[in-house]
Amino acid sequence: MTPEEEFAEALRVRRKAAGLSLGELSRLVNYSKSYLSRVENGTRMPGPALARECDTVLHAEGALLGLLPDRPARPVPAGPTGRPGQLGGPGRRRGRGLSGAAAPTSSGTLGTSGTEFDQLIRRGDARHLLGDMYEAGRLYLAAYRAAEGDDLARAHAVVRCARRWSDPGQVDRELIARIDECLKTLAGREDLPAVELRLRLTAHRAKKLTMGVGDDTAVPGAEPGTSVDRARGVLRELRDRLPGIGAETHCEVLTECRWALYDFAPAAELLALSAELRDVAVRSRSMYFIGEALVALSIDQLRVGRVTAADATVRRHREHAAHRHSTLAHWQQGTLDALMNLWQGEFTAAEEWILGESRTIAETMERDLAVPADTLSQTCLGQAYWLRHEQGRMAELFDSPLMAGVRRRDYFPVWRAGLALALCETGRHDQAADQVLAFAADTGGFTRFPPSGWALPTAAVLAQACAELAVRDVRVGELLPYVPPLRALLDAHSGELVLAGWPTVLLGPAARFSGLLALVAGEPETALGHLRRAVRLAQHSPAQMTRLRLDEARARLRSDSAAVRAGARGLARTALGTAEELGMAAVARDCREFLRLAASGS
Repeated sequence: MTPEEEFAEALRVRRKAAGLSLGELSRLVNYSKSYLSRVENGTRMPGPALARECDTVLHAEGALLGLLPDRPARPVPAGPTGRPGQLGGPGRRRGRGLSGAAAPTSSGTLGTSGTEFDQLIRRGDARHLLGDMYEAGRLYLAAYRAAEGDDLARAHAVVRCARRWSDPGQVDRELIARIDECLKTLAGREDLPAVELRLRLTAHRAKKLTMGVGDDTAVPGAEPGTSVDRARGVLRELRDRLPGIGAETHCEVLTECRWALYDFAPAAELLALSAELRDVAVRSRSMYFIGEALVALSIDQLRVGRVTAADATVRRHREHAAHRHSTLAHWQQGTLDALMNLWQGEFTAAEEWILGESRTIAETMERDLAVPADTLSQTCLGQAYWLRHEQGRMAELFDSPLMAGVRRRDYFPVWRAGLALALCETGRHDQAADQVLAFAADTGGFTRFPPSGWALPTAAVLAQACAELAVRDVRVGELLPYVPPLRALLDAHSGELVLAGWPTVLLGPAARFSGLLALVAGEPETALGHLRRAVRLAQHSPAQMTRLRLDEARARLRSDSAAVRAGARGLARTALGTAEELGMAAVARDCREFLRLAASGS
C-alpha cells in the first residue's frame, strides 16, 4: 500500500465513522469535494494544512497528519517499546466494549519490515474504529506475521488482537495459544518494553480465561476461577513497578484484571479499580481507555447502588461517544440509556431503542461479520426480555423468534434461569419447575456458582421464578432444598443492585430477591426485613417500587401480627395504581388478584 493509499483509507474510514458525506466534509474543511475525492481515491497526497483540518474535524488527534511522509505527528505518549505512537484502539470482552483511538504502535527492531508492521496496525485500528472487528483482527494477525523475529512487535500485535471483542461465554483458544507463545519469548526479560508487554499479555490471558462460564466452554485445567490469583498477581506486580510503568500499560492492566475479577471479587473492590482506571486514563489522554473506564465505572457504580453517580457517568460517556464518532460507542451509549430508562419505568423510550435502532445496528454488524455473532445480540435480547417482563407482555416474547435466542443460549446460566421465569409468566408452571430442578441438578443444587458477577443475576431470576411458583403452590416441596444456596449467594450482596450483562439491565436490589426466597421458605418476618432494605436502593425506581410494594403486601398478609397484616391491602392498592400508570399489566393483574383474595380472607 502506498502512502497515498494508506492516507486515503484512514481518511475514508474516519469520515464514515463520523457519519459525514464527502460533501459535508468538504464544507467543514473548506476544500473542494473533487479534491477530497482524489485524496480518498489515493491519487493525491494532501498537504499538511488539509491533513490538520481533517484531524480537527474528525477528532483524529494527529493520526492523519502523522501519515504524511516525513512529517511526524504531534508528540504523544510513548508506546510499549518507548517509541512514540498513537493512542489506544477499541475492544472488550463478552460484549462489553466501546470505542477509542488507536493504541501505541511498536515496530521494535523490524528494520525494513517495520513500515509494513506499523501500517498494518494503523489499518487495523481504523477498521476497529468502525467496529469492523473481524477485518481489524485479520490486519492485526498480518502484523503479527510480518513481525516474525521481533518478539516485542509480535507481542504488541497479540495485545491488539486480545483487545477485540470475543464471543460471549466462549474462550478464544487460538488467542490464548498466541499469548502463551509471546509470554514464553518474553520470560526473564527485565527491560521495560518487555516487562510492560508481559504485564499486558498476562492481564489479557487472565481475563480471556474467564470467558468460559461452564464446563463445556472453559479451558480444561484453566477454569475461570484459576485466573483470579493470576489477575491479583499482575496487579501486585504493576503496583510494585510504579511509577516506572507507563500510563497506557497501567490502564490496560487495570482494565483486563478488573474484568478477570468480575465474577469473583466484591463490587466495591472493582469500583476502586474502575475509579483508578478513570483517573489514569484521563492523565494518559487515551480516548480508548477513557471509554473503557467510563463504562466500567458506570457498571460498578450501578452494582453498589450508586445510581445517581452512575447516571452522571453515563452522561459523561454520551459526550465521549459523540466525540469519538464510533458505531460501537453509539450503540453502547444507547444500551446504557435504555438500561436507565427501564430502571426509571420509561418503557416507551426504552422500547424505541431496544426494538428499533439497537436491533438494526446489531443485525447489520453481525450480518456483515463485523463483530462476533453474539456480542450485540445477547444484549439486545436481554433488554427486550426485561422490557416485556416489566410490561407483563412476556407471551409476546415467548411466541416471537426472539425466544429461540433464549433457548439457543442456555449454555449461559442466566438464560436457563430466564427461560424458567418466562415459562412461569406464560402459565407453563410445571415446565418452569422442571427447568429449575434440571438446572439445580446440573449445578450441584446451585452450589457451583462463582460468588459474584453472572451468578448474581442468575440467582435473582431463579428467585423470582421460585416465588412465582410458590404463589401458585406449584411443587414448592421439590424446590425448597435448593433455596438455601440461592439465599446465601444473594444475602452476601444485600447492599447491592443486581446487574445482568455488561451492562444490559438492572434487575433490582439483591435484598428483594432474598426477601422473595424467604417467603418461599415460609419466613415472612425475615422477608419483610429484606424488602425494607431493598426499598432504600430502589426508591427512585417507580417500577421497582411497584413490585416491592406487592412483595411486601404478600409478606405482611402472612405475618402472625394483626397490625402488620392490616397494612397489606393499602400497599397492594398503591402498587396497583402505579402499575396501571406505568403499563405493568402483569403486576396490575397480580395486585387485583391479591386484593380479591385478601378481601375474601382466602
